[in-house]
Amino acid sequence: MTHRIRLPLLAAALAASVLITACAPILVGGAVAGGAISYNDRRTTGTQVDDQGIVLRTGSRIQEALGGRGHVNVNSMNRLVLLTGEVDTEADKQTAETVARGVDTVRSVVNELAVTLPSSVSARSQDTLTTTQVKARLIDATDIQANVVKVVTERGEVYLMGIVSEREATRAAEVAAGTKGVRKVVRVFEVVSDADLAR
Repeated sequence: MTHRIRLPLLAAALAASVLITACAPILVGGAVAGGAISYNDRRTTGTQVDDQGIVLRTGSRIQEALGGRGHVNVNSMNRLVLLTGEVDTEADKQTAETVARGVDTVRSVVNELAVTLPSSVSARSQDTLTTTQVKARLIDATDIQANVVKVVTERGEVYLMGIVSEREATRAAEVAAGTKGVRKVVRVFEVVSDADLAR
């Protein structure tokens, strides 16, 4: 197969993966797409690498522990893990959290898994659109650094992650809440003082 044929196929596969998996990371050339190292990030580069590893290891171990049941998304920010998606039972929800807490370098886990049927492909596509809209509104806001806020959407509920001041946390939540299609905003921020941010 020539490179001319291979590249369009790869692009199509990646586009399809985004629609099907919504928030799940995509591996491109050994790195997590959307999770690349950023020098504008408030985490150290070492922590950014840790977070990428946490997402991959936790997702794989949860899938194995649940035998492929449910739809579990894993996000990590400054070694704080957020679990979202849907599982079949309360026992599965607890198993996923236990697995996440057992992953090396994880500091804490926020378990927002819902015990319900897995969301549809169309619902996940809408969540992806909502995430994009929230990010766009954060960029448009002139009084907050959009790049320090990670946005995750599940069933119309928006989760906000990042290392922020109390003012930034409040402002980001206001922006997200004012976005069309957002049913609820959950703050999963690590709030620090302005002095700590300055350092």
